[in-house]
Amino acid sequence: MKDLKVIFMGTPEFAVPILKMLNENTTVVGVVTQPDKLVGRKKELTFSPIKKYALKNNLKVFQPEKIKEHLDEILSIPCDIIITCAYGQILPSKILEYPKLGCINVHASLLPKYRGGAPIHWCLINGEEKTGITIMYMDKGMDSGDIIKQEEYLIKDIDTVSTLHDKLSEIGSSVLLDTLPSIINKTNKRIKQDESLVTYGYNITREDERLDFNLTGKEIINKIRGLNSWPLANFLLNDLEYKVLEAYFIKSKIDKANKIIDIKKDAIGISCQDGIIYLTKIKPFGKKVMDVKSYLNGIDKSVLQNAKIN
Repeated sequence: MKDLKVIFMGTPEFAVPILKMLNENTTVVGVVTQPDKLVGRKKELTFSPIKKYALKNNLKVFQPEKIKEHLDEILSIPCDIIITCAYGQILPSKILEYPKLGCINVHASLLPKYRGGAPIHWCLINGEEKTGITIMYMDKGMDSGDIIKQEEYLIKDIDTVSTLHDKLSEIGSSVLLDTLPSIINKTNKRIKQDESLVTYGYNITREDERLDFNLTGKEIINKIRGLNSWPLANFLLNDLEYKVLEAYFIKSKIDKANKIIDIKKDAIGISCQDGIIYLTKIKPFGKKVMDVKSYLNGIDKSVLQNAKIN
């Protein structure tokens, strides 16, 4: 497949294994990624993970602010196929129609479920038992094109966004490699998505990050897993934001939810609808991530006795 000329479009770490596979097995003639961003308190100019890989491997990089305003730049590159993965912009029709083999997307869900930018987060938050990778043709809609191939992954209880991200990224690379020969030979399947089964995994908002201890223990744990290790679930303790990385749930009869009702040497227990959520790893306001045991050793525990949670 080394004679296959590929334009790759992607931005985050999730897309790097896919670009790496393409660079090793095809000829990548151009890489399109999002513009550099100012990151952190010091506002340091930061390259996307895809740009870092491309520069390290001497690949030509394009970073249009709005791709629809830079069509000539992209359409001037001779290519056979465009492959995208978590690029972050909708492709105009002229680009979709440009390569003879079409535009292919690697998406981190079993479409038509979880179209959108945060499918990994939402499949965990919503307590799905399985997810996977979809290789698909792109069209004018958001993740609505014909399915070429899918591979399932059974979600484990210990999976978080972090672990699922890494597993699905590697699966995506492998499935794309297996699928490319049939795309090149035009012997691949084209399966229309069932629009009656469509769900969405839109980008996480600040509101989505807030924990609600009036919900069930399972729902709360799922949200903590579904936001770990970014952007992290949070709640307010005495009006200060605490982020939660790890917790466990014990089912029990509760008189009132949303209260600190147990303090162990290594965990803080907050009542929920059907039991107690024990926080074990947190990021207190203005501090680094720490085990709750370390946090409790550094404070006056009486402060927690009548603490307000919201």
